[in-house]
Amino acid sequence: MPSLWKRLTFSFATLLCVLSATLLLVALATERWVSGRILCGTGAELVSANCSELDKFTGHIYYGLFQGQKTRRCGLGNRSTKIYIFPTLVHTLNTGLHVMVIVFLLVAVGFTLLSLSFSIYNARKVGAMWCGDDVCVFGFIVYICLWVFGSLAVLCFLAAVRHHRLTERVSNYQENLFHFSILDERLDWSFWLGVASIATHGVVCVVVAMSRIKLPKPQNKKQSEQPTVTAEVLMY
Repeated sequence: MPSLWKRLTFSFATLLCVLSATLLLVALATERWVSGRILCGTGAELVSANCSELDKFTGHIYYGLFQGQKTRRCGLGNRSTKIYIFPTLVHTLNTGLHVMVIVFLLVAVGFTLLSLSFSIYNARKVGAMWCGDDVCVFGFIVYICLWVFGSLAVLCFLAAVRHHRLTERVSNYQENLFHFSILDERLDWSFWLGVASIATHGVVCVVVAMSRIKLPKPQNKKQSEQPTVTAEVLMY
């Protein structure tokens, strides 16, 4: 059976793994990775709109890894359109980069479930045949791999947004008459949930490493306080 310190650390790691998996799944399922405002530049140029009239041509957009929504305003009121990344829109994006983000996140989900099972096992019983020094080396590699794949997914998504004009491509998809310019864009809460999941699992790695700490064992004071019996004492 593991010591009390190891049970506490791996139990805490189990809770963190559950939190990390929940955050990652919610981030994958939601559509608020990026949001921003889009300007219908073609409509504004047609009527020579001044600065005070640009609000009539300013719409909104938000999207995730699979779908989103665009509300455009080209002087004729609001028109909302649902955005579906797959199967058609992905061809207009940087397909390889976008697919890499999804694959990395799915792999991270798999490692999250695997690391959760290791945490539960080590909290209850440490010492399988493939473990060494009370901490499963293979399990610790799983914790590191999850953090690495999650970080790669975030970096790839940032590269798609910042360097490959992802929002501009999404907003102008199937727009033949109008061209939309990006007034501003920001990373929304779904993205930050993914970042929080990665950060949480970074804490898991630290907690698992802390399980190796050897706490000092309490000394038996009764034995230390017993008087020393020598040969001279026995003579009297």
